[in-house]
Amino acid sequence: MHIIKIDPRALKDNPDDARKSKSTPQGDALLAATIKSVGIIQPPVVSPEADGGNGFIIQAGHRRTRGAIAAELEEIEVIVTDPAEDGGAMRSMVENIAREPLNPVDQWRAIERLVALGWTEEGIAAALSLSVRQIKKLRLLANVLPAMLDQMAKGDMPDERQLRTIAAASIAEQKEVWKAHKPRKNETTSWWSVANGLSKTRMYARDASFDDELARAYGIAWVEDLFAPADEDSRYTIDVEAFLGAQQEWMTNNLPKNGMIAELNGWNGPELPKKAERVYGKPKKSDHTAMYLDRDGKVQSVVYRLPEPKAGKGKTEQGTAALQTQRPDVTQKGRDMIGDFRTDALHEALQRAPIEDDTLTALLVIAFAGQNVRVDTGSGNTGSFRSQIASHAATLVDETGNLAFDTDTLRVAVRSVLIEVLSCRRNMSNSGIVSRIAGAVVGADSFLPNMGTEDFLLCLSRQALEAACADTSVLPRNKVRDTRAALVEHFKEERFVHASAHFAPEANELADWKARNELSQDEDAGDADGSIDELDESDIDSGAVSEDFREAAE
Repeated sequence: MHIIKIDPRALKDNPDDARKSKSTPQGDALLAATIKSVGIIQPPVVSPEADGGNGFIIQAGHRRTRGAIAAELEEIEVIVTDPAEDGGAMRSMVENIAREPLNPVDQWRAIERLVALGWTEEGIAAALSLSVRQIKKLRLLANVLPAMLDQMAKGDMPDERQLRTIAAASIAEQKEVWKAHKPRKNETTSWWSVANGLSKTRMYARDASFDDELARAYGIAWVEDLFAPADEDSRYTIDVEAFLGAQQEWMTNNLPKNGMIAELNGWNGPELPKKAERVYGKPKKSDHTAMYLDRDGKVQSVVYRLPEPKAGKGKTEQGTAALQTQRPDVTQKGRDMIGDFRTDALHEALQRAPIEDDTLTALLVIAFAGQNVRVDTGSGNTGSFRSQIASHAATLVDETGNLAFDTDTLRVAVRSVLIEVLSCRRNMSNSGIVSRIAGAVVGADSFLPNMGTEDFLLCLSRQALEAACADTSVLPRNKVRDTRAALVEHFKEERFVHASAHFAPEANELADWKARNELSQDEDAGDADGSIDELDESDIDSGAVSEDFREAAE
């Protein structure tokens, strides 16, 4: 390495120079003025021509050389080095990056030149202190229309998402879209319009339920999205039909018992059978599962319950409620959800909460005063009421027909019968006010789930949502959906129970129920002697009653 003086006009440009984009006229004029005033502070680096010529090739300092010529200098100092084996391609790129970052187009062109000279992507990444992923990302520009690359080289760059969409399209598609959206002179490109014209639906591997074997069977080839964050599975396919077909086959192969594959309705939910009720509480064995594909192609599932067939042919007509001037605090769906929540909490309380034996007896009495005492069970079990109660009653009777049980057996049987009978569900099993009284007595409020979820809060009116903010740090927003979203976020760590879900009935409801069901003195006196009016002889002969009860009947 040595320094010589030479006419800058005699130096030759390096064909492997990484910087192809022209600098601005203002920058070149400033550099020429500086050189004319103080000279070149750092000499350009040159090397002898490798093909035996007598000239010198510029390795670093093309702008300084042009500035010296513009400043009309007769000669300048240059540093002469030995020529590099790759023609100085890597040296040129390193030198340009160190001084001022190349734009992505020039970086890509330099990388492609290095690859053509035998450099690997890993070697380029190590030499430039870049990740291999970044090198692969830049090489995607090889899929961009040359006319678009020229526009990008001027500094008019799309964002990463737009560039990803453009690079994924074919050159023919890019050419057609570029004709429609090519900017006029001195105008910037509407890259959003370009990307929108080339966008295609992508189905991501992270949303697939099927495995690699099924993917191969449907000919799905995953493509990695190099512009996505490195810590997520960014593989995708644009073969939407094959992706959805594989998802459908997976659902068919993994359909649970009592399951069905449903179509998507207009609300991005499943099209359930007629009169089916969606279950928001704990699912039962008799419940059904509907699997479906949402708008993004993901497999989703919901639990639903079908009504039991009616015994009679007649249909009861329900009165129509008067139209209200404003939306009620809780919608019909919300009241249905409250009924499910109440029933699950009541059953859990009856099963686990400490209850005195005399309290259990009283609860059993009021349970059979419920309006659903046909009885339609609310526990989700299948079969008739008689068969369900019989299985619990059988634990209290021995082989001779006499009652034989200990305290624990009796307690379990009574709790089980209460669970079968009491229900707050908004269907034919609703016990009415007696289930509310029972829930209040056993403290079922504490077993209610967190209702601060998107599903339930969607059922509340604006005034109800704003009321729910009262005891929280959440302030009502101008838009209902913003208030709801803030409440959902708040109640992730808290427990919210809407006031209308509490078990304790209103005082006027309770007074009205008691007034309608109080016995008159005549009715009470009619059974004062405790006589048995009727007894089915078949029950006596079958031994289904105790000896004491047989003697009383005789």
